[in-house]
Amino acid sequence: MKFGATPLAEAQGAILAHSVKLGTRALKKGKPLTAEDIAALQAAGKTSVIAAQLEPGDIVENEAADRVAAVLSCPGVAATPAFTGRANFYAETGGLCLVDREAVDRFNLIDESITIATIEPASVVDAKQMVATVKIIPFAVRPEALDACIASIKGKTLFQVVPFKPHRTALIQTTLPGLKDSVLDKTVETTRDRLAELGSTLDWEKRCAHDPVALAPLIDEAVGAGAGLILVAGASAILDRRDVIPAAVTALGGVIEHFGMPVDPGNLLLMARIGTVPVLGLPGCARSPKVNGFDWVLRRVLAGLPVGAEAIRRMGVGGLLSEIPSRPSPRAAAGGPSAAAAAKPPQRPRIAGVILAAGKSSRMGAMNKLLIPIDGKPMVCRVAEAVLAAELAPVLVVTGHQSEQVEEALKGLPVTFLNNKDFAAGISTSLKCGLNAVPAESDGALIALGDMPLVSANEIKQLVNAFNPVEGRDIIVPTRRGKRGNPVLWARRFFAQMTAAGGDVGARSLFTAYPEAVVEIEMAGDGVLTDIDTPQALARLAAAKIDA
Repeated sequence: MKFGATPLAEAQGAILAHSVKLGTRALKKGKPLTAEDIAALQAAGKTSVIAAQLEPGDIVENEAADRVAAVLSCPGVAATPAFTGRANFYAETGGLCLVDREAVDRFNLIDESITIATIEPASVVDAKQMVATVKIIPFAVRPEALDACIASIKGKTLFQVVPFKPHRTALIQTTLPGLKDSVLDKTVETTRDRLAELGSTLDWEKRCAHDPVALAPLIDEAVGAGAGLILVAGASAILDRRDVIPAAVTALGGVIEHFGMPVDPGNLLLMARIGTVPVLGLPGCARSPKVNGFDWVLRRVLAGLPVGAEAIRRMGVGGLLSEIPSRPSPRAAAGGPSAAAAAKPPQRPRIAGVILAAGKSSRMGAMNKLLIPIDGKPMVCRVAEAVLAAELAPVLVVTGHQSEQVEEALKGLPVTFLNNKDFAAGISTSLKCGLNAVPAESDGALIALGDMPLVSANEIKQLVNAFNPVEGRDIIVPTRRGKRGNPVLWARRFFAQMTAAGGDVGARSLFTAYPEAVVEIEMAGDGVLTDIDTPQALARLAAAKIDA
């Protein structure tokens, strides 16, 4: 790949390295330059641009990222198609994210142009949380480098998300004179919350004297009651394999698998087993909601992963959890969560679908265009099904003219209807009605038109995959042969301006006001340009289907 200043006469097809603003229009970095782009640059007085020119054999960034993502074996994780050389991986369910640190390091040592980044190993993740990303650094890579990287990971699991399995849990607390009931009650509350966050329940809690003779029968009772996990919080810390809690376990024929761990706080943890039921002797810090070594072991147990002596002994790296002056607190402070705890992990964007279906359909004549059958289904139904199939949620349908008939056409679909009584005042009223109903947690909204039945779910997904406000991709517009179409995906930050417009004025004036935020996605079909709003358009659609 050649990179550098490129005369405009040689720049067609080259990849623009830096965004260029041309009046009200912006050419985004990463855009392959067309003849029209070259003409616009020349008209603006430019004679050259900084660009990348591909050489024979070069593999462009998105293709390279997709090829790496395709060979990764990642249980519990799904990849999105690459955009700007990045393929992101998201958890399909909540659970524990495991990472083969050595395998990731080996991959990243092969070539500086091809990288994999993951979250911290053994992190608890939510469904749809980003856990890893493949990023191609330049605009293109050489095939030999890509082949070497792919060969190093083929058939290997570099990262995965293991879902937590619900466990019925028993908690036994031992007591000594002077130990307040309030401490024991708080331990119950903290333990119940800790388990609930990982999908399990605290089903049984009892207390006894801090003595193996008193403790052993309660452990035996918990096993008999069907507990899948037994937690024992001692009134005094476990100091030896022959102390009270391990003595009670061995008296029942149980096995002490490991005592102690290289994690602080949490050093004095006991890992034992009675038959197949794990028994954890808790360190004193487990009474606190702050993260400690007990959490590290509990997560693995609830994910159904082996937690033997070797696994615990390997927890030393990163196991110093205590707050020390040289770094911010990694645990929740007494007055609230730390900055690290409060930071929101990257998630797949949450996009609502807003379908505008309120117009009077005056250009179609006597018929309501939205109710006209297209391949046996009302036109508006085809639009709604495409938006739903693209996994947008919620899907809001703004009705107005013949609202009852439109709602009947969508009967049975999981959509929410919003009746716009002012629909006759123009499309801006429907836009305002829809955007005002988008949930606060949504990152953006796709505005779809009810008379564009040829837009596919896959095309909508392409728009969602390109959306990334963090990287400045706030307005995602489909194009066909360079002409902008619909639907358009908008970031939440534009909602206030979009709802301020009046009459039949839409939101497209924002394209001019914020050209740097606009990303155009070229589509393979004409659906994003095809609205069926006149008898002539309907006839052309019918003729096209006959010709096909």
